[in-house]
Amino acid sequence: MTGAARPPQEATGTRELEQPFTVEPGQRKIRSFVLRQGRFSPAQQRAFDALWPRFGLDYTGGIRDCDACFGRSAQRVVEIGFGNGDALRFAAKQDPARDYIGIEVHAPGVGRLLNALNDDGSDHVRVYRHDAVEVLTHEIADGSLDEIRIYFPDPWHKKRHNKRRLVQPEFAALLVRKLRVDGRLHLATDWRDYAEQMWDVLDATPGLRNRSGARGHVARPEWRPQTHFETRGVKLGHGVWDLLYDKTPVERPAD
Repeated sequence: MTGAARPPQEATGTRELEQPFTVEPGQRKIRSFVLRQGRFSPAQQRAFDALWPRFGLDYTGGIRDCDACFGRSAQRVVEIGFGNGDALRFAAKQDPARDYIGIEVHAPGVGRLLNALNDDGSDHVRVYRHDAVEVLTHEIADGSLDEIRIYFPDPWHKKRHNKRRLVQPEFAALLVRKLRVDGRLHLATDWRDYAEQMWDVLDATPGLRNRSGARGHVARPEWRPQTHFETRGVKLGHGVWDLLYDKTPVERPAD
């Protein structure tokens, strides 16, 4: 299959998984994630070994021919930081007409999703285990995405760590470039302070229009399943904010 790649190295204690980001000598980038691998089960390792050629995409640093990867031309949705893959799995089962690309750096969650996709026969899903910023910047063509989803990104709640938050002005501009005109950006967070930052950044980003008006949010859409932790939080009175933005034509300054 075009675009598929070899499975990553074993994570059994004798060999380690490859780093899910590009290492540039002499540079130390601020990233929105810290690798906390957790337990990598034998089943998850088997998933990488057997299923990566079917569902996996290796990062190459060049624009990817997605039509060749999926064997068809269809609208495409990217989910960034899919965790254990529950929302991505749900969406793929409900929406087989569109292609889905999931991006996640944590190997246990990737392995879990690979097994789920195999069980479901969801051949319209592909998975990266790599830094989403690098994937979007170098592998996804501008104006090629129907939708981008970012559910419950790490809030980095300590003020000194806020610079690690994924949603920053430069990243927002990158999202706009990758969406087609009228494409959709959907974010969800259960951290009010992060919702405020999302509004500060996205409401001010050229090419994005908040569907609910300035600093607006919507009830959880039917295409996003409620997570176990979200259910527990709602019972405790915690808030959840879903933000929907549409890409509008970016006005170019007059010469």
